This record gives sequence, C-alpha cells and structure tokens, in this order.
Amino acid sequence: MSSQNLLLVERSRDGIARVTLHRPAKKNALSIALRDEVTATLERLAADGSVSVVVLTGAGGAFSAGFDLDEFGRAMQEPGLYDRIWASGDPYHERLLRFPLPLVAAVDGIALGGGMDTAVLCDVRIASTRASFGHPEATFGDVVYAPLHDLIGGAAARDLCLTGRRIDAAEALRLGLVSEVVAPDALADRALDVAAIIARAPRDLLMRTKAKIIARAAIPFTTTLAL
Repeated sequence: MSSQNLLLVERSRDGIARVTLHRPAKKNALSIALRDEVTATLERLAADGSVSVVVLTGAGGAFSAGFDLDEFGRAMQEPGLYDRIWASGDPYHERLLRFPLPLVAAVDGIALGGGMDTAVLCDVRIASTRASFGHPEATFGDVVYAPLHDLIGGAAARDLCLTGRRIDAAEALRLGLVSEVVAPDALADRALDVAAIIARAPRDLLMRTKAKIIARAAIPFTTTLAL
C-alpha cells in the first residue's frame, strides 16, 4: 500500500500488476492526492520491465465516483485550489491515455464522471453485474468525449455525454463499452485471467501493439488549463 494509503499495488501473477483505488469511504473519489498517486505509480510500472499488463480496480464495491466534489467545493474559498485540481487532472488523464502497456479495468459498482473516464481510458473493461456508468457532470462541467467516441461510436457517446444518463452493466455490454459482465465475486479473478491471456505475448510486442492502438485512436491531448 502507498504511504498515503490511497492505492494498493499488488503483483499476484507473473507480468501483472493490480492497482486498486483505495478510498472506499469516498467511493474511491479521485482527489488530487489519489490522482497524483496513480499517475506516479503508472509511471513506475511503465518503466518496470517485469510488468506487461496492469489491472486497475477500486476498493469497497465501487470503481470510482469521479473527481472529489469536496475539493471543488473548497475551491470556491481556497485560492489556487481550482488550478491545482486541473493541474493534477491533466497529467492523470494523459498518463492513462498514453500508458504504453495494456490496461484492464475491473469495474464493480459505480464508475461516474472521472471514474467513467478512467475506465474508458483503459484498453479492456470487465464489469460486474452491479456496475454502472454515467457522466453526471454533463450538467455542470466538461466531459472527456473523444476516448468514449472511439470506443462506442458517436451516436452513443453523444447520448451519454449530453444527457448525463446512467447506464447499467447490461447496456454497457450492448454498447460495447465493456467486453463482458460477470458476478461481483468473480470479477477480480476474471480480470486477472484476461490480463494473463494478454500477458502471454512478449512485453515488447505488447508495447508495439499498444502504440498502434494509441496512434489509431488519434485522440489529441490538450490540457484543461490551456483551454
């Protein structure tokens, strides 16, 4: 576990690292500290030659409730906090978008706002039957659109990003947002099994394939602060 107890990093199978968002009392809301921890951890794992695949999941029956709304609330009174939120968010999104190894998301419970973005920015998504996805911030803030469009197409991505409606695991499977749906108690093992199938390929081959995935997606990265 990290020194701040925000992240669990485990190496339970050869070539696979499992990274668990660990703020269960906050439904793994993505605070500045948690995002920075994830960004730094992924940097380390990308440079670790013994890691071929990373599984990303959440603790306590939730994937992530999204950005920490308490921080946004404090930003109204705390000078500089709003800029710090986005200065943390941009490297977080960019690290996920351009991570050079395969990322498998194991989504249990809610994946909302930035939590949904986190899942979308992974390469493969396995969901539990109680998973749900949505962009509630559509009524008050910017959404991360292009990666979702790349996965499920423009019609469905526009629907979800403009209405902010929440979808369950069955609809996510129908739309192609997730590749399979399993029982909650089977999710962790199934995600590791999928990661193990991916990890059968040599690491350098996986990196070349991931580079093609990133290039073909053709998603530009522009910082929020620059906008």
